[in-house]
Amino acid sequence: MKTQNQNQNQTQSQTEIEAVPDLPVIRITREFDAPRERVFRAWTDADLFAKWVGPRSIDTTIDVWDARTGGEWRYTARRDSDAFQMGFWGSFHEVRSPERLVQTFSFEGAPDGVSLETMTFDELEGGRCRIVATSVVESIEIRDQIIASGMDVGVVEGYEKLDALLAGQ
Repeated sequence: MKTQNQNQNQTQSQTEIEAVPDLPVIRITREFDAPRERVFRAWTDADLFAKWVGPRSIDTTIDVWDARTGGEWRYTARRDSDAFQMGFWGSFHEVRSPERLVQTFSFEGAPDGVSLETMTFDELEGGRCRIVATSVVESIEIRDQIIASGMDVGVVEGYEKLDALLAGQ
């Protein structure tokens, strides 16, 4: 099961979301037209992260952000149009700039569910970067529910917002 989205503003920016066969794993791959140091910083700097994470219809407020190995994070996503609000939280297990980020991820919609996420930041020719985000969840059934939830909209739109943020830095 794969989904792809071609960003209309970038000729090489494509988000691939893949349910890894026979494993409770979601893999997201995306290239950015910016050096990996800048892409990594956008992932670990609270102010930058809040500007790009999630769909365009959502505003993000950082509640706690300690982006270091052993640190924790929490943010709240809000949409005023329908009073939507959801909290997300986790721990930074490894922050190795600019190449690797390992964290846990939980949210209020499934407070007993925890995924382990590993993001690698690969340097590409021409000052570009590829990220590969691998999320391990509790079961294949949960993996499939996450994929079917519409999470791809938030991922794709968030990465498009990150493209714009990186272009303006």
